Amino acid sequence: MLNVTENTLKLEDVQAAADVIAGQVEHTPMRHSRTLSEITGAEVWIKFENFQFTAAFKERGALNRLMGLTDEEKQRGVIAMSAGNHAQGVAYHGQRLGIPVTIVMPENTPFVKVQHTRNYGARVILKGSTLIEANEHAQMLCEKENLVFLHPFDDKLVMAGQGTIALEMLDDVSKPLDCLVIPVGGGGLISGIATAAKALQPDIEVIGVEVEQFPALFNELKGEPPKAGGTTIAEGIAVKTVGRRNFEICQRLVDDVVLVDEDTIERAITLYATVEKTISEGAGAAGLAALLAHPTRFSGKRVGLVLCGGNIDTRLLASVLTRSLVRDQRLVNIRILGDDRPGLLALVSKVIGDSGANIIEVAHNRLALDVPAKGAEFDILVETRDAQHTQEVIEALTAAGYPPRKL
Repeated sequence: MLNVTENTLKLEDVQAAADVIAGQVEHTPMRHSRTLSEITGAEVWIKFENFQFTAAFKERGALNRLMGLTDEEKQRGVIAMSAGNHAQGVAYHGQRLGIPVTIVMPENTPFVKVQHTRNYGARVILKGSTLIEANEHAQMLCEKENLVFLHPFDDKLVMAGQGTIALEMLDDVSKPLDCLVIPVGGGGLISGIATAAKALQPDIEVIGVEVEQFPALFNELKGEPPKAGGTTIAEGIAVKTVGRRNFEICQRLVDDVVLVDEDTIERAITLYATVEKTISEGAGAAGLAALLAHPTRFSGKRVGLVLCGGNIDTRLLASVLTRSLVRDQRLVNIRILGDDRPGLLALVSKVIGDSGANIIEVAHNRLALDVPAKGAEFDILVETRDAQHTQEVIEALTAAGYPPRKL
């Protein structure tokens, strides 16, 4: 392990970062959620970092790092590797400060993050299918073009900037929090937060959250070999290895790391949208997902969550919200087999309508070989109030002689 003891991050570094970035980033709201507290069994406080101008916490660390450049380094320009939010933070504040910015992003980075980064004036290069491949290309360009490399997490000034979130969280609550639940990718956010929080309140728990497909810190803290890969909606924390400085801090200060699955992250995104009326990307919802996935771990505790980003593709968000309706049986596909005679669809539609449900879509199939020659098959997408209402519709159709089958 890299020896970084002489360069260990301290509370004073985080406090200095707070002075440096003051007035240039948002002091985002820290609010109690009564409804999410009822759902999870914890007393939930949310730090809305999606209220930053770039809709993510990353601009804190990016700005602190940029402000630490010499005049000569500012003239040369900077380069960063990022899946999106670090890229936007560097690009936005680089543009503000007149510093040329180049960003290398994996080719599968969500379009919204690519477009926003370009809109902030950065030169964006899409290279590689993973962060590792993007990083290799960024390092090559850095040397070739004599640029300054801005690491997204394994950097003392970046970690200090992210740690300013903890200063605000602990200062903005009326009573001390029992624990902070922090999404973990490369480890920059949790490193900075743990450093500040443990110095100010030694008894506070700091819990990391990773997705099951990318349990980098979870495995390394247990001494297990790296095991990561796959597709996740939380691409912002889909990192195979945490930074070396970050790991050293996490090893000392992080109390636990929990894992969450894709369904739970989707549910958390949906709850943020429907309960808090705010937008969260997958990584931003990881903290809430941890409370949903491990309720006994956090029951009765005063928990601080960091909604760390809201940069989710609108098509993906629409898909997540629609899938939540299917999961809750508010959208259900049913199949009805009947005689192919005039008025049958009207009769079925009347039963569904009289039951208070809404027909969204109908597919009428006469050619399937498992349907009688004089029969007809209807696939009907129905919108209901909830699972109980769906059952009532099914019972009404059965009573009318058209027993449906859920698809």
